[in-house]
Amino acid sequence: MPERLFVCTPSKLGTYLDCPRRYRYTYVDRPSPQKGPPWAHNSLGASVHTALKNWYALPAQRRSSASLPTLLKATWVREGYRDVDQERVTYRKALEWLDTYVAGLDPQEEPLGVERVVATKTGVLAFNGRADRIDARAGEAVIVDYKTGRSGLDADDARGSQALALYAYAAQRVFRRPCHRVELHHLPSGTVAAHEHTEESLARQVTRAEDTARDIMAAEKAVAAGADPDGEFPVNPGSLCGWCDFRRTCPAGSAVQGKEPWSAVEHLERA
Repeated sequence: MPERLFVCTPSKLGTYLDCPRRYRYTYVDRPSPQKGPPWAHNSLGASVHTALKNWYALPAQRRSSASLPTLLKATWVREGYRDVDQERVTYRKALEWLDTYVAGLDPQEEPLGVERVVATKTGVLAFNGRADRIDARAGEAVIVDYKTGRSGLDADDARGSQALALYAYAAQRVFRRPCHRVELHHLPSGTVAAHEHTEESLARQVTRAEDTARDIMAAEKAVAAGADPDGEFPVNPGSLCGWCDFRRTCPAGSAVQGKEPWSAVEHLERA
């Protein structure tokens, strides 16, 4: 019998690469261990992403900065903040970012896709992912990913992103047009980090993803046959442990000082 394809998203592959133990807690163990509280930075990111999606859903003549307060208020996720004051500061910052970002967009321009699912198969993977935006430029598709984190990004971040490369690889097949350029749009700083892939560099990223998928399938098969789950899905202790949803469950994570749910947005109060 042929091997089954590994069904995956960029998030699923990224979770394993960050920490196999976290992957196990998320995708293998049933029931999954209880997660910690929601994170404010995830709420912020989701709110901004949805507001931009809904901005593009408006008729072109209504795509302006004036529509943003209504859009952001309607999509605002309130979980994870320390208190109402911090939430209000964060909301105002998010609205400023959106206002600046939208001022640089052409409201008449229709992307190929907004929050668009692209999917493809290889000999190992059945991949699908939701791209924030896919632009049409000079006959090619361009992958656009919004970022709302604290740190700025550079061309190396765009070049090294497996998720962006997989989106580009899949978009070429979905839209039947070239897709080599990938961009990270960092709204807090108003910067764009971009990379132009080649067919060879896209192929390398696909191969890396396939190798990861093989490792995961081998570990899952071993656990199903009775192997020690901790041995097959080892922990990868490090700075990310403090931010892990399963820190209290994981012995390595519980030894690390955990971050507060609002830690990643505290700097906005001082900005």
